[in-house]
Amino acid sequence: MILDFPSNYFSKKLSEKYGYDEFIVRRWIAIFDDAEELIKGMENVPKYIRVNTIKIREEELVNRMEKRGFILRKTDIQYCYEVVHEPYSIGSTPEYLMGYYYVMDKSSCIPPLVFLDELKNNTIIADFASAPGGKTTMLSQIMKDKRIKGSIIAIEAQKDRISALIDNIHRMGVTNVAVLNMDARAFPKHNLKVDGVLLDAPCTGEGIIHKDKSRKKSRGKEDIEFCSKLQKELLKAAIESVKIGGIIVYSTCSLTPEENEFVIQWAIENFPVKVEKIKLPGEKGLVEIGNLKLDDSIKLTKRYYPHKNRCSGFFVAKLRRV
Repeated sequence: MILDFPSNYFSKKLSEKYGYDEFIVRRWIAIFDDAEELIKGMENVPKYIRVNTIKIREEELVNRMEKRGFILRKTDIQYCYEVVHEPYSIGSTPEYLMGYYYVMDKSSCIPPLVFLDELKNNTIIADFASAPGGKTTMLSQIMKDKRIKGSIIAIEAQKDRISALIDNIHRMGVTNVAVLNMDARAFPKHNLKVDGVLLDAPCTGEGIIHKDKSRKKSRGKEDIEFCSKLQKELLKAAIESVKIGGIIVYSTCSLTPEENEFVIQWAIENFPVKVEKIKLPGEKGLVEIGNLKLDDSIKLTKRYYPHKNRCSGFFVAKLRRV
């Protein structure tokens, strides 16, 4: 089911003012109390980097970047710094090329950090949609910082994205990742039970409109339907691949309930999983959307908004296999 709401004067004016398809705007108005602030915030999302402590200490990197004229500000998310000022592109420095940091939105750092309390020696994590490798390499970094000997299976369905994934693994100095070019939906057929799955699912990208302005008008009802179906198929495979007691971290860079809370509702209704609390900053998941009332445990999921959290729009859920 895809939610839709009647057009009105306000939705038409806002869509014209900010250049959006009115379908998106009227939904945001109905779902969020501060839709215009959300739209404004989407126009002004800061840039962030994630310091790669596999290769350099945070203080050393900050000092090196300051000497080049960059100004970095530490955020409330581990390893993550806001780029307050860049005299030239943050992706064009020697430090970037040497793998001292990864250009990565603050919200994207959340899913790997959810595993922080779950990692132990010999942990195996499968990353179900791993390219270009930001979250994969961050998971490896967390393992190293905790002095844990673990392994990551980086799965990527699109062959043309594999080279970028491997390049980033090498650039960041990661040595405990195996790369598989396959559709993660087929992973359960191999009968390999892992301790956890990171599923940063393909989505409509409503939360990254600030990076791609074409998404203001290029995503509609059909795209939400397609992505929701694919997300459920991937999440089903993730649940089937995890040991009892293991976790699945599900995330998207979308703001649509159909790709987020509705998918989690479907999962807890159909599989032996429960939603668990995420011990990181963020807004509560939605449990009342229009006339719909979802399972109360879904408020334990996290949402991130451009105007509230100064980052891409994002959703993260932690599921425990029981």
